[in-house]
Amino acid sequence: MSVTAIQNKLKIIDQSKAFQGFVIFVIVVSALSIGAHTYHLPPWLEKSLLVLDIGITVFFLFELIIRYLASDGPKSFFSKGWNIFDTVIVIGSLIPLGGSTVLLARLLRIFRVLRLVSMVPELRMLINALFKAIPRMGYIVLLMFVIFYIYGAVGSMLFGHINAFLWGDVSIAMLTLFRISTFESWTSIMYETMAVYPLSWMFYLSFIFLTTFTFLNMMVGTVLDVMSEESRLMSEAKLQFAIEQQGILTTENVGSITAPNGLEPTSERVADNENRPATAAEIKQLHAKIDQLTALLLQQQNTQRQP
Repeated sequence: MSVTAIQNKLKIIDQSKAFQGFVIFVIVVSALSIGAHTYHLPPWLEKSLLVLDIGITVFFLFELIIRYLASDGPKSFFSKGWNIFDTVIVIGSLIPLGGSTVLLARLLRIFRVLRLVSMVPELRMLINALFKAIPRMGYIVLLMFVIFYIYGAVGSMLFGHINAFLWGDVSIAMLTLFRISTFESWTSIMYETMAVYPLSWMFYLSFIFLTTFTFLNMMVGTVLDVMSEESRLMSEAKLQFAIEQQGILTTENVGSITAPNGLEPTSERVADNENRPATAAEIKQLHAKIDQLTALLLQQQNTQRQP
Protein backbone atom coordinates (compact mmCIF):
# COMPACT_ATOMS: atom_id res chain seq x y z
CA MET A 1 0.00 0.00 0.00
CA SER A 2 1.40 3.39 -0.99
CA VAL A 3 2.00 6.28 1.39
CA THR A 4 -0.66 8.33 -0.39
CA ALA A 5 -3.26 5.60 0.09
CA ILE A 6 -2.44 5.36 3.79
CA GLN A 7 -2.65 9.14 4.14
CA ASN A 8 -6.03 9.18 2.38
CA LYS A 9 -7.36 6.52 4.74
CA LEU A 10 -6.08 8.46 7.75
CA LYS A 11 -7.84 11.58 6.41
CA ILE A 12 -11.08 9.63 6.12
CA ILE A 13 -10.69 8.41 9.71
CA ASP A 14 -9.80 11.87 11.01
CA GLN A 15 -12.74 13.56 9.27
CA SER A 16 -15.31 10.87 10.09
CA LYS A 17 -18.15 11.87 12.40
CA ALA A 18 -17.78 8.67 14.43
CA PHE A 19 -14.11 9.29 15.21
CA GLN A 20 -14.66 12.95 16.07
CA GLY A 21 -17.61 12.01 18.28
CA PHE A 22 -15.49 9.46 20.12
CA VAL A 23 -12.75 12.07 20.66
CA ILE A 24 -15.32 14.42 22.18
CA PHE A 25 -16.53 11.57 24.41
CA VAL A 26 -12.98 10.94 25.63
CA ILE A 27 -12.53 14.67 26.34
CA VAL A 28 -15.69 14.67 28.47
CA VAL A 29 -14.52 11.54 30.34
CA SER A 30 -11.16 13.23 30.90
CA ALA A 31 -12.89 16.29 32.37
CA LEU A 32 -14.96 14.09 34.70
CA SER A 33 -11.89 12.16 35.86
CA ILE A 34 -10.04 15.41 36.60
CA GLY A 35 -12.98 16.60 38.68
CA ALA A 36 -13.13 13.28 40.50
CA HIS A 37 -9.53 13.75 41.70
CA THR A 38 -10.67 16.74 43.78
CA TYR A 39 -12.75 14.46 46.05
CA HIS A 40 -11.57 12.09 48.77
CA LEU A 41 -11.83 8.72 47.05
CA PRO A 42 -11.00 5.20 48.19
CA PRO A 43 -7.58 3.84 47.13
CA TRP A 44 -9.01 1.40 44.57
CA LEU A 45 -10.87 4.20 42.80
CA GLU A 46 -7.77 6.39 42.82
CA LYS A 47 -5.82 3.62 41.11
CA SER A 48 -8.63 3.11 38.57
CA LEU A 49 -8.64 6.82 37.75
CA LEU A 50 -4.86 6.74 37.34
CA VAL A 51 -5.13 3.89 34.83
CA LEU A 52 -7.94 5.75 33.05
CA ASP A 53 -5.81 8.89 32.90
CA ILE A 54 -2.93 6.95 31.32
CA GLY A 55 -5.32 5.48 28.74
CA ILE A 56 -6.74 8.91 27.91
CA THR A 57 -3.25 10.36 27.51
CA VAL A 58 -2.24 7.54 25.16
CA PHE A 59 -5.43 7.99 23.14
CA PHE A 60 -4.84 11.74 22.76
CA LEU A 61 -1.30 11.04 21.58
CA PHE A 62 -2.59 8.45 19.11
CA GLU A 63 -5.27 10.86 17.83
CA LEU A 64 -2.70 13.65 17.40
CA ILE A 65 -0.41 11.32 15.42
CA ILE A 66 -3.32 10.41 13.13
CA ARG A 67 -4.06 14.06 12.47
CA TYR A 68 -0.40 14.80 11.83
CA LEU A 69 0.00 11.93 9.35
CA ALA A 70 -3.26 12.87 7.63
CA SER A 71 -2.03 16.42 7.03
CA ASP A 72 0.10 17.55 4.10
CA GLY A 73 3.32 17.76 6.10
CA PRO A 74 4.59 19.64 9.17
CA LYS A 75 4.14 23.07 7.57
CA SER A 76 0.50 22.41 6.80
CA PHE A 77 -0.15 20.89 10.23
CA PHE A 78 1.47 23.62 12.33
CA SER A 79 0.08 26.42 10.18
CA LYS A 80 -3.20 25.99 12.09
CA GLY A 81 -3.21 27.50 15.55
CA TRP A 82 -5.57 24.88 16.96
CA ASN A 83 -3.14 22.09 15.99
CA ILE A 84 -0.34 23.89 17.85
CA PHE A 85 -2.64 24.27 20.86
CA ASP A 86 -3.56 20.57 20.84
CA THR A 87 0.10 19.58 20.49
CA VAL A 88 1.09 21.64 23.53
CA ILE A 89 -1.75 20.18 25.59
CA VAL A 90 -0.93 16.59 24.61
CA ILE A 91 2.80 17.00 25.22
CA GLY A 92 2.03 18.60 28.59
CA SER A 93 -0.16 15.61 29.49
CA LEU A 94 2.84 13.30 29.02
CA ILE A 95 4.47 14.69 32.19
CA PRO A 96 4.36 11.80 34.69
CA LEU A 97 2.20 12.12 37.81
CA GLY A 98 4.98 11.66 40.32
CA GLY A 99 7.49 13.51 42.44
CA SER A 100 7.54 17.29 42.40
CA THR A 101 5.75 17.45 39.04
CA VAL A 102 2.41 16.19 40.37
CA LEU A 103 0.86 19.65 40.64
CA LEU A 104 2.21 20.77 37.26
CA ALA A 105 1.02 17.59 35.55
CA ARG A 106 -2.47 17.90 37.02
CA LEU A 107 -2.69 21.54 36.03
CA LEU A 108 -1.72 20.70 32.45
CA ARG A 109 -4.25 17.85 32.37
CA ILE A 110 -6.98 20.30 33.35
CA PHE A 111 -6.38 22.17 30.10
CA ARG A 112 -7.24 19.02 28.16
CA VAL A 113 -10.86 20.09 28.64
CA LEU A 114 -10.11 23.01 26.30
CA ARG A 115 -9.59 20.48 23.52
CA LEU A 116 -13.36 20.37 23.33
CA VAL A 117 -13.15 23.86 21.84
CA SER A 118 -10.81 22.71 19.08
CA MET A 119 -13.06 19.75 18.21
CA VAL A 120 -16.40 21.59 17.90
CA PRO A 121 -16.51 24.03 14.94
CA GLU A 122 -19.13 26.25 16.59
CA LEU A 123 -16.94 26.69 19.69
CA ARG A 124 -13.93 27.46 17.49
CA MET A 125 -16.00 30.11 15.75
CA LEU A 126 -16.88 31.73 19.09
CA ILE A 127 -13.25 31.75 20.27
CA ASN A 128 -12.01 33.14 16.94
CA ALA A 129 -14.66 35.85 17.10
CA LEU A 130 -13.63 36.72 20.64
CA PHE A 131 -9.95 37.06 19.73
CA LYS A 132 -10.77 39.14 16.66
CA ALA A 133 -13.02 41.40 18.72
CA ILE A 134 -10.34 42.10 21.35
CA PRO A 135 -8.47 44.74 19.24
CA ARG A 136 -11.73 46.61 18.62
CA MET A 137 -12.73 46.36 22.26
CA GLY A 138 -9.31 47.73 23.24
CA TYR A 139 -10.28 51.20 22.01
CA ILE A 140 -13.55 51.02 23.93
CA VAL A 141 -11.64 49.99 27.07
CA LEU A 142 -9.24 52.89 26.56
CA LEU A 143 -12.14 55.33 26.29
CA MET A 144 -13.72 53.78 29.39
CA PHE A 145 -10.44 54.28 31.29
CA VAL A 146 -10.46 57.96 30.34
CA ILE A 147 -14.05 58.33 31.62
CA PHE A 148 -13.20 56.40 34.80
CA TYR A 149 -10.16 58.58 35.39
CA ILE A 150 -12.08 61.85 34.93
CA TYR A 151 -14.94 60.77 37.17
CA GLY A 152 -12.49 59.33 39.68
CA ALA A 153 -10.58 62.60 39.93
CA VAL A 154 -13.79 64.60 40.27
CA GLY A 155 -15.18 62.20 42.86
CA SER A 156 -11.97 62.30 44.87
CA MET A 157 -12.00 66.10 44.97
CA LEU A 158 -15.70 66.37 45.83
CA PHE A 159 -16.29 63.40 48.11
CA GLY A 160 -12.84 62.71 49.61
CA HIS A 161 -13.69 64.48 52.87
CA ILE A 162 -16.98 62.56 53.16
CA ASN A 163 -15.54 59.04 52.97
CA ALA A 164 -11.78 58.75 52.50
CA PHE A 165 -12.06 54.96 52.32
CA LEU A 166 -14.07 55.21 49.08
CA TRP A 167 -12.87 58.52 47.63
CA GLY A 168 -9.47 59.13 49.27
CA ASP A 169 -7.48 59.34 46.02
CA VAL A 170 -8.04 58.84 42.32
CA SER A 171 -7.09 55.13 42.31
CA ILE A 172 -9.43 54.31 45.21
CA ALA A 173 -12.12 56.44 43.58
CA MET A 174 -11.77 54.47 40.32
CA LEU A 175 -12.25 51.22 42.24
CA THR A 176 -15.36 52.70 43.82
CA LEU A 177 -16.63 53.69 40.39
CA PHE A 178 -16.04 50.14 39.15
CA ARG A 179 -18.16 48.92 42.05
CA ILE A 180 -20.85 51.42 41.06
CA SER A 181 -20.74 50.22 37.43
CA THR A 182 -21.50 46.67 38.64
CA PHE A 183 -24.49 48.00 40.68
CA GLU A 184 -23.05 46.52 43.87
CA SER A 185 -24.74 48.56 46.67
CA TRP A 186 -24.16 51.73 44.70
CA THR A 187 -27.22 53.46 46.14
CA SER A 188 -25.70 53.44 49.64
CA ILE A 189 -22.65 55.30 48.25
CA MET A 190 -24.89 57.80 46.49
CA TYR A 191 -27.09 58.47 49.52
CA GLU A 192 -24.00 59.05 51.66
CA THR A 193 -22.79 61.87 49.41
CA MET A 194 -26.29 63.21 48.84
CA ALA A 195 -26.47 63.96 52.56
CA VAL A 196 -23.78 66.60 51.94
CA TYR A 197 -24.35 67.40 48.25
CA PRO A 198 -28.06 66.88 47.39
CA LEU A 199 -27.36 67.12 43.64
CA SER A 200 -24.59 64.51 43.67
CA TRP A 201 -27.05 62.00 42.19
CA MET A 202 -26.34 63.64 38.82
CA PHE A 203 -22.70 62.49 39.14
CA TYR A 204 -23.70 58.87 39.65
CA LEU A 205 -26.47 58.68 37.05
CA SER A 206 -24.38 60.29 34.32
CA PHE A 207 -21.53 57.90 35.07
CA ILE A 208 -23.83 54.86 34.98
CA PHE A 209 -25.41 55.93 31.67
CA LEU A 210 -21.98 56.44 30.11
CA THR A 211 -20.30 53.26 31.29
CA THR A 212 -22.84 50.57 32.12
CA PHE A 213 -25.33 51.37 29.37
CA THR A 214 -23.39 52.98 26.53
CA PHE A 215 -19.96 51.35 26.63
CA LEU A 216 -21.27 47.91 27.56
CA ASN A 217 -23.66 47.95 24.61
CA MET A 218 -20.80 49.08 22.38
CA MET A 219 -18.77 46.03 23.46
CA VAL A 220 -21.71 43.70 22.88
CA GLY A 221 -22.28 45.21 19.45
CA THR A 222 -18.61 44.77 18.55
CA VAL A 223 -18.64 41.10 19.56
CA LEU A 224 -21.89 40.45 17.67
CA ASP A 225 -20.50 42.12 14.55
CA VAL A 226 -17.40 39.94 14.59
CA MET A 227 -19.44 36.81 15.37
CA SER A 228 -21.73 37.42 12.40
CA GLU A 229 -18.69 37.77 10.16
CA GLU A 230 -17.16 34.56 11.54
CA SER A 231 -20.47 32.74 11.10
CA ARG A 232 -20.61 33.86 7.47
CA LEU A 233 -17.06 32.68 6.85
CA MET A 234 -17.80 29.32 8.46
CA SER A 235 -20.91 28.87 6.30
CA GLU A 236 -18.92 29.72 3.18
CA ALA A 237 -16.19 27.27 4.20
CA LYS A 238 -18.77 24.51 4.71
CA LEU A 239 -20.35 25.29 1.35
CA GLN A 240 -16.97 25.27 -0.39
CA PHE A 241 -16.10 21.95 1.25
CA ALA A 242 -19.41 20.47 0.13
CA ILE A 243 -18.82 21.75 -3.42
CA GLU A 244 -15.39 20.14 -3.48
CA GLN A 245 -16.84 16.89 -2.17
CA GLN A 246 -19.56 16.83 -4.83
CA GLY A 247 -17.07 17.76 -7.55
CA ILE A 248 -19.25 20.44 -9.07
CA LEU A 249 -16.40 22.68 -10.11
CA THR A 250 -14.23 19.98 -11.64
CA THR A 251 -12.96 20.11 -15.18
CA GLU A 252 -15.16 17.19 -16.21
CA ASN A 253 -18.34 18.92 -15.11
CA VAL A 254 -17.38 22.14 -16.82
CA GLY A 255 -16.66 20.21 -19.99
CA SER A 256 -19.99 18.36 -19.82
CA ILE A 257 -21.83 21.64 -19.53
CA THR A 258 -20.09 23.36 -22.43
CA ALA A 259 -20.02 20.37 -24.77
CA PRO A 260 -22.90 20.57 -27.29
CA ASN A 261 -25.11 17.55 -28.08
CA GLY A 262 -23.44 15.46 -25.38
CA LEU A 263 -20.16 15.22 -27.36
CA GLU A 264 -16.82 15.13 -25.58
CA PRO A 265 -15.21 18.56 -25.81
CA THR A 266 -11.98 18.78 -27.69
CA SER A 267 -9.08 20.93 -26.56
CA GLU A 268 -9.92 23.54 -29.22
CA ARG A 269 -13.56 23.59 -28.15
CA VAL A 270 -12.61 23.95 -24.49
CA ALA A 271 -10.31 26.84 -25.37
CA ASP A 272 -13.11 28.48 -27.33
CA ASN A 273 -15.52 27.99 -24.42
CA GLU A 274 -13.04 29.57 -22.03
CA ASN A 275 -12.83 32.66 -24.24
CA ARG A 276 -16.55 33.11 -24.85
CA PRO A 277 -19.11 34.36 -22.29
CA ALA A 278 -21.41 31.83 -20.66
CA THR A 279 -24.87 31.48 -22.12
CA ALA A 280 -28.03 32.05 -20.12
CA ALA A 281 -28.78 28.33 -20.12
CA GLU A 282 -25.36 27.50 -18.73
CA ILE A 283 -25.65 30.13 -16.00
CA LYS A 284 -29.12 28.86 -15.13
CA GLN A 285 -27.81 25.30 -14.91
CA LEU A 286 -24.95 26.34 -12.63
CA HIS A 287 -27.32 28.27 -10.38
CA ALA A 288 -29.59 25.24 -10.18
CA LYS A 289 -26.70 23.03 -9.09
CA ILE A 290 -25.57 25.55 -6.49
CA ASP A 291 -29.12 25.86 -5.10
CA GLN A 292 -29.40 22.09 -4.97
CA LEU A 293 -26.11 21.82 -3.11
CA THR A 294 -27.10 24.58 -0.66
CA ALA A 295 -30.37 22.79 0.11
CA LEU A 296 -28.44 19.55 0.65
CA LEU A 297 -26.03 21.28 3.01
CA LEU A 298 -28.85 22.83 5.02
CA GLN A 299 -30.56 19.46 5.23
CA GLN A 300 -27.36 17.87 6.56
CA GLN A 301 -26.98 20.64 9.16
CA ASN A 302 -30.57 20.17 10.32
CA THR A 303 -30.05 16.41 10.55
CA GLN A 304 -26.93 16.90 12.68
CA ARG A 305 -28.75 19.28 15.03
CA GLN A 306 -31.59 16.83 15.63
CA PRO A 307 -31.09 14.65 18.79
